[in-house]
Amino acid sequence: MIRLFDFWRSSASYRVRIALGLAGLDWDSVPVDLVEGAQQSPEHLARNPQGLVPVLEIDGLRLTQSLAIVEYLDETRSLGLMPEAAVGRARVRALAQAIAVDIHPVCNLRVAKHAVTQSGGVITMEGWMRAFITPGLAAVETLLEGGDYCHGTRISLADLCLVPQVYNARRWGVDLDGMPKIRRIEAVLAEVPAFAAAHPDRTPK
Repeated sequence: MIRLFDFWRSSASYRVRIALGLAGLDWDSVPVDLVEGAQQSPEHLARNPQGLVPVLEIDGLRLTQSLAIVEYLDETRSLGLMPEAAVGRARVRALAQAIAVDIHPVCNLRVAKHAVTQSGGVITMEGWMRAFITPGLAAVETLLEGGDYCHGTRISLADLCLVPQVYNARRWGVDLDGMPKIRRIEAVLAEVPAFAAAHPDRTPK
């Protein structure tokens, strides 16, 4: 049995749901309500001492960290998410990390809530999110080639990072009008069944 402990709006969990779908795997979703603080329960901390999602139970293993999980699925299920050439792999990892390492952590719910609370109301949640997502995605837009995917002519790890971040951008009212390359990729991938099925609106809450 494959079990994914996730939260419907978690972009990290969203990445893993896409990868599971691309692999054609069936899994049970076990919601962990981040808003209610379920990630800090003794049960979840036993799964992941960091108190984060996702956690994937597969192949007798318990895996954490979305990029590590996606690369495990890529390597064990032959998803082809990384280019064969070293330069291509470097570029895909750079794009993926520009989102998952540079944008995502500072926009993590617990980080944003802490900033809002400590500001005494000067900072709003929407303002915080837009302040970091907007320039982060603008930089990614510049790095993109302008095709149907983040790199080359097929889905890569970078696409699995981009789509959840664009979902968050739209959620927080980020203006994407000046990012046509990102919007093109988003539209193409919305038609891919694994991406469509992984969307938060289709994920158990």
